[in-house]
Amino acid sequence: MTTTTLTHERSWVGVCPSGSLIPERGVAVLLPDGAQAALFRTFDGCLYAVGNVDPFSGAAVMSRGIVGDRGGEPTVASPMLKQVFSLRSGVCLDVEGVGLPVYAVRERGGRVEIAAEST
Repeated sequence: MTTTTLTHERSWVGVCPSGSLIPERGVAVLLPDGAQAALFRTFDGCLYAVGNVDPFSGAAVMSRGIVGDRGGEPTVASPMLKQVFSLRSGVCLDVEGVGLPVYAVRERGGRVEIAAEST
């Protein structure tokens, strides 16, 4: 894993080679601060990273969620209780006031990187 400084508070963390992500299937990522992210590539090639812990059940399962679309908004549905979350904002589209953390994600040098809090 390589880490480069993004700001005083966040760093880019190398996750995996770009070609190893299967569209619409999530990957769980353990970040340096102990948080977990769920990383997705959609069929249009966009990358998204949201928190991996389902806020309703407390289970680290969002990377196993079903990727979809609600009115043009890319989404992931929790595999536990099926609430749907925006992959762009992390906002729960079914229950107001609930959401997932969202992480910046990029491809660089053939690798996928997530911006994570520094420890």
